[in-house]
Formats: sequence, structure tokens, C-alpha cells
Amino acid sequence: MVHEVRVRGGGSGHRVLLLLHGMGATGAVWEGWRTPLASGWPGRWLAPDLPGHGRAAPLSGYPYPAVAAEVAAALGPGDRVVVLGHSYGGVVGLALAGAGVGVEAVVALGVKVTWTPDELARMTALADRPVTWFPSRAEAAARYLRVSGLAGLVDEAGPAVDAGLVERDGRWRLAMDPAAFAVDAPDMPALLAGCRAPVVLARGEHDPMVGDAELAALGAPTATLAGLGHNAHVEDPAAVLDLLAPYR
Repeated sequence: MVHEVRVRGGGSGHRVLLLLHGMGATGAVWEGWRTPLASGWPGRWLAPDLPGHGRAAPLSGYPYPAVAAEVAAALGPGDRVVVLGHSYGGVVGLALAGAGVGVEAVVALGVKVTWTPDELARMTALADRPVTWFPSRAEAAARYLRVSGLAGLVDEAGPAVDAGLVERDGRWRLAMDPAAFAVDAPDMPALLAGCRAPVVLARGEHDPMVGDAELAALGAPTATLAGLGHNAHVEDPAAVLDLLAPYR
């Protein structure tokens, strides 16, 4: 069954830039791209909430191919798709490109490619926690910003945070389904081997989650964005948009 996916977007045509957010965020993280895309992308752009995030419905499980299948449902026949995926969204983009849905290129930004057993265990523990309700929006917003890695990068009172929260009877919680934390370490060699489109693996110079040598070892073209961190797409949209120049 295909669930509802909340999609933001703009532009027109079958040339589609698909913007996939990272773990814990929502499609609202791309709102700062509206103005650059108006002049920097020649077609349509889409920024969905990935399943279990924001206003998108939860799934019974979150293996990368299942999440990619939900995203594919937002695309139309004849769409020619370039994917820019951040972190978790980059892995989903690679899975989508291996599924034969008209993906012509993938830029995967800030994908964590090396996971320790302890890191995976922590993700499983997060997935097993019940939903936490907070007595105030401020407390829920602080938690959202930590989970999404956006602390210090977006306005705590702004719409990008609103998109990641749910209010009920005066209490607040994260919109994210906790079960979505239960990710496996991506099998990057297999994903790249199955990808039917050119791939660029990019990272911010100061991204602590992945290093240049880790990306280079995978054998795909790489790019390092000077002065930027893990959320390079929020820090400097124009610099990340430049990575898409060959595919415009």
C-alpha cells in the first residue's frame, strides 16, 4: 500500500529536482532554496516529507527500498529526475535510482557510510522509545533541533520547526515516528553498483559524520564543500546548488 507523502514544490515541467531531507528533518528544510531554484533550476522541484517524518504517514518498517518506493509515488510518468539527498535522504535517493523510475543523476550529500555496532544500537534504542510529549512548544522545538541536527541553523520559532512538531491538547511532540530511527548501515557498494545514473558523493569540509577518504574509497566521484558542515544545504544553498550544474 502506498501512503500519503506530503510534498512541497515549485516550477513546472518534467525536469524534476527531487530534494530529500535527512533523518529527523522534514521537507521544510529546503524552504531556503525557493529563491535560488527560481533562477538556478530549469524545471520543477519537489521536497517531500519522507515516510514517518513531518506530515507523511508512518510505515510498518523503514528499509531504504520501502522508503524509496513511497517517494517514487510522488513522481509522474515521464518525469526526468535529478536527486539531491542529504544524509539519510542521500541513501534513499540511491535506492530510488536503482529502482528504475527515471532518475538521471544523484548527488548524495553528507551520507554517513561507516557505522559502528554501538551507533546502530543507539539508533535501535531510539526507535524503541515511546513518543515523548512535552509541556511546551519550546521544549519540543529544542528536542527537534537536536534530533534533526539543525540547532543553530534554523529559527526555533520558524516554520521549518513547526513542520517537525505536532500539538495536541496543549502538549507537543515530534512529528517523526520514533520507529524511523531503526536504520541499517547502508550497503554503499551495493547501492552504487545498482544505481542506474551518475552519482556524486559530497560532503561539507567540516562534516564530522563522513570523511573524504571514506567517500573516495567507494569509487564514485566526490566533492568537498569548503567551510561547510553536515547540513551544508542549509548553511549555503548556493554552494550545494552548484553541484547540480552538470545536470541542469
